[in-house]
Amino acid sequence: MSAQRLELLRSIRGDLAEVKADLVEIKQRVGLLEGHYASLSSRVDRLAGDVLLIKRRLDLVEA
Repeated sequence: MSAQRLELLRSIRGDLAEVKADLVEIKQRVGLLEGHYASLSSRVDRLAGDVLLIKRRLDLVEA
């Protein structure tokens, strides 16, 4: 195998290692975003329940 081909393969290997590292970071960030979304979603659900309770107490909706 020629020196040029070996150098090209080494370059490709380095690029691939960078892509893998970036992918790991992206997966971590997406995981964090999923956790934050789940937390916000449950908070919004609780808030909606609280608003409904307030409306019922003020007789703004039927019980």
